[in-house]
Amino acid sequence: MPTRAEKFAGLSVAIVTPFRDGKVDSARLKEQIDFQAEAGATCICPVGTTGESPTLTHDEHERVIAESIAAAAGRLLVMPGTGSNSTAEAVRLTKFAAKAGANAALVVGPYYNRPTQQGIYEHFKALVEAVDIPICVYNIPTRTGRNIEPETIIRLAELPGIAMLKEATGSMDQASQVLAATDLTVLSGDDSMTLPLLAVGGRGVISVVGNLVPRDMKALCDAFDAGDMKKAQALHTKLFVLCRDLLGLASNPIPIKAAMAIVGRDTGDIRLPLVPLEPPLADKLRQVLAAYGLPAKAC
Repeated sequence: MPTRAEKFAGLSVAIVTPFRDGKVDSARLKEQIDFQAEAGATCICPVGTTGESPTLTHDEHERVIAESIAAAAGRLLVMPGTGSNSTAEAVRLTKFAAKAGANAALVVGPYYNRPTQQGIYEHFKALVEAVDIPICVYNIPTRTGRNIEPETIIRLAELPGIAMLKEATGSMDQASQVLAATDLTVLSGDDSMTLPLLAVGGRGVISVVGNLVPRDMKALCDAFDAGDMKKAQALHTKLFVLCRDLLGLASNPIPIKAAMAIVGRDTGDIRLPLVPLEPPLADKLRQVLAAYGLPAKAC
C-alpha cells in the first residue's frame, strides 16, 4: 500500500555545508549536489544536523537553501532543514523554503526547551497551517532532549501537511507503532538501521554516509524494493561496518567531513563548537576507509 509521500522513497542524503575561510563555499556546495545527482539520489537534505545548521546565521541558512534548490535544478528533490526551538522561527524558515521552491521541509522536534507532547503537537500544527509544502517530522531525541512519542506522531499524521517521519530514535518498536497506525512515509535517520526499518515498512533513508557512498546506499534500497534480500543484506553488512566505525569516532558531522577530505572531496572547515578530528582518530578513519575500498588521495 503506498505511503503518503512515496516520491521521497529511496535515498535522500543529508549533505554537509562546505565552509572556506569562515564562509559558505558555494562552489563546493554545487559540486556536492552534482555528485548526488549523478549517483541517482532521490533527494538532498541541506542545512540539517549534518549541515551544521546550528552554527549558521539566518542569512546563511536561507542562502544554503536557495543555492541548493538552484543547484539541484529539478534533478533531485530538495528537503531542507527548517526546524527551530522557536515555533515562530521554524515557521519563518519553512515559509522561506517553500517560497524558494523546496519540495518539502525537514523539521526537527523543538530542542533544548523540552516542550510537552501537546507543545510538540502545537508546534507542528502551526507549521502545517502556515505552508503548503509537505513536512517531514524529524525525531532525534538524543539531539533534542525530548522524544516525540508515537502517540503524538500518530496524532500529527491526522494533519494533511504532515507527510513523513525521519525516524532516528533507534527503536523499531516505536517505528512499527507509527507504521501500523499511519500512512506516513517513514525514512531511517540512522544509516545502520536502514534495512531493519525497510523490513517493517519504512521507505528509505536520510543518509549521512551517502555523502561518501551514495550508490551503495541507493543499491541497498533498490535491492530491497526489488525483493533481492540477499543483495540487500550483503550491502547492509558492508555499510554497517563503515557506518559503525565512521560515525562512532566523533559527533556528526566531524567524521564525515574528515572522510570526505581524505578521499579528495574536501569540504573545508568545520565550525566551532565542533573541532576537527584528532590525529589518532583521523589515522583510524583512513584505515576504515581503505578497508571499505576508499583509499586516501594525495592533496
